Amino acid sequence: MIRILTRYLAREIYGATATVLVAFLALFAFFDFVNELESVGKDGYQLHHAMIYVAMILPGRVYELLPVAVLIGSLYALTTLARHSEITVMRASGMSTWKMLRVLGLIGSVFVVLTFVFGEYIAPPAESAAQQWRLTATSSTVSQQLRSGLWVKDGRLVVNVRTMQPDRTMERVRVYTFDENDALASLSEAARGEYVRGEGVWRLTDVVRTNFLAERTELERLPEFVWRSDLTPEVLSVLMVVPERMSVGNLWAYINHLRDNQQSADRYEIALWKKLIYPFAALVMIALALPFAFTHDRMGGVSVKVFLGVMLGVGFHLLNGLFSNLGVINAWTPALAAMTPSLLFLVAAAVMLYMVERR
Repeated sequence: MIRILTRYLAREIYGATATVLVAFLALFAFFDFVNELESVGKDGYQLHHAMIYVAMILPGRVYELLPVAVLIGSLYALTTLARHSEITVMRASGMSTWKMLRVLGLIGSVFVVLTFVFGEYIAPPAESAAQQWRLTATSSTVSQQLRSGLWVKDGRLVVNVRTMQPDRTMERVRVYTFDENDALASLSEAARGEYVRGEGVWRLTDVVRTNFLAERTELERLPEFVWRSDLTPEVLSVLMVVPERMSVGNLWAYINHLRDNQQSADRYEIALWKKLIYPFAALVMIALALPFAFTHDRMGGVSVKVFLGVMLGVGFHLLNGLFSNLGVINAWTPALAAMTPSLLFLVAAAVMLYMVERR
């Protein structure tokens, strides 16, 4: 009996969630396309470039919107079943609140896996490819967005890249080398640099090095300069992809690099914790929808509850961004800043269920 009810609830919830998600994606794609229209006609950027770019960032939108779609879809499905007295029949047949929660948890686990897969394996490469596509279409470079280019501290080296091409090759590179007393030992200027994957190094070519000796400077020309670093082109994609859209692996590698160089990694640590916790928000959302199913109204009320679900979903999305920013500004524990919105909504779901059970 429980198995049959589980399949029935899963079919209703999955169908409603898919419908809501498609509607949200269409809405956000329209807004993204309208936003891209401002760039159409500039620097060779055409209408078809904008359409392809919007399509390429859709996986990131799926990752962001899936928990919200789960809340609204589950709320709609459950309140519709309640309106037809089907929830009442389920409870009369022996499905208690806790059994219902277990069933919904099993259904929600599919959304947890989907959110994690999109956030880790689909959205990050799609976002990076979308940014590369846009830069290539406009014949732009990454570092044109920064006044002095990209700056990276790596041990005793400080590297300044004036221009990074969409294919992750570097142009106009400066490498500042410091000695053990933090005094400038040499300045190397290279025309070009590219990453050699087999060796795990950046190979800089056409290099002019200025050595700062005790009482004089010495100028020399080198055919190449090898910069051995854990910073791969994928990790440097932080320039093109916001931390929240990076994969867990790239975030972890960049956090370790910042720590090794005594730099603040709070923003990236919060983003890492959000990546790990955010998929479980789907379970919180589906639990939050359950109390509404127990307060049904035969004469209607579904549209009102769906509207409330939309407001709750928007509130959850805004709280996620708010606590991420507050965590960075106030130096909160990254795990706490990432978990707080989900915990608040979980507490709200528990309180609402308790109040419904007391009636």
